Amino acid sequence: MRYTLLIVLVCFLVACSKDKFTTAPQISFVSFNPQEYFQGTVDPAALPVLTIHVTDAEGDLGFKSGKDTSFVYLLNLRTNKFDSIALPDIGTATQKNFKADVAINMKQFLGVPNFAVKDTIYYKVYVKDFAKNKSNEITTDKPILYYP
Repeated sequence: MRYTLLIVLVCFLVACSKDKFTTAPQISFVSFNPQEYFQGTVDPAALPVLTIHVTDAEGDLGFKSGKDTSFVYLLNLRTNKFDSIALPDIGTATQKNFKADVAINMKQFLGVPNFAVKDTIYYKVYVKDFAKNKSNEITTDKPILYYP
């Protein structure tokens, strides 16, 4: 399955007063690391990871077996391919005024068919929570450099 290639890591941070928590999740771009991807790369350390920061007033995010799932949605602006990934089960970490950095293995989302030259790929990203509230949309500040 497509999710077997995906690694989602959630690092939980303590809430601080500078974050504004709203009913609809809010996201911001953190990083792409590494920023280059060579087609055929299998070394996990060389696969690009997109990290976004997520906040939500109700903390209704993640995966609850048999109940609900929230998703991160990605649009590859080079190919216009749209895809989504379920957030993992974050269990007891879900709380009011939730905030976390979410890291997404981007290998399955790179899809640049029939390219013979180096290219740059940007993404449009947003999140939906259990109540289907849609976050703000962001476009990645930095591209992934794709090498065939």
